[in-house]
Amino acid sequence: MFEFLNLPENHSEKDLQHALISKIKDFILELGDGFIFIGEEYRVTVGGTDFYIDLLFFHRDLQCLVAFELKTTDFMPEYLGKLNFYLEALDRKVKRKHERPSVGILLCRDQNKEVVEYAMNRNLSPTIISEYQTFLPDKKILEQKMHELFEQSAEKQ
Repeated sequence: MFEFLNLPENHSEKDLQHALISKIKDFILELGDGFIFIGEEYRVTVGGTDFYIDLLFFHRDLQCLVAFELKTTDFMPEYLGKLNFYLEALDRKVKRKHERPSVGILLCRDQNKEVVEYAMNRNLSPTIISEYQTFLPDKKILEQKMHELFEQSAEKQ
């Protein structure tokens, strides 16, 4: 539930990120049990170029890194490519041997379900695309989706 952020209707991604960081405890409680905050604008370097993941968490039960990409616009397929790039960078450069593959959560202002379906159809990375209208899906649904994504990822390996 993002209503606790009190953001204006036309806010930027930076506004959203800073509001979440300033209310990190509330945000983690909304995500559900087991999330540990690692950092904002988390830097990963690939090919000598720095890239920045909006928010990075670790999930204790799933034993994996969870990257959040924040978008204040409607979902665009290219957002998924960027998130997959981040997940690959995390798995190659940050993930420890005992940890499971990283999971991505893309939060957009809105989503066209058909566009999301096409974009996700050939996607191999465990990813959740969710719209935010100052609220997240119910905690139990988010946890269930994360477990489903992890199971799908394990089956593909």
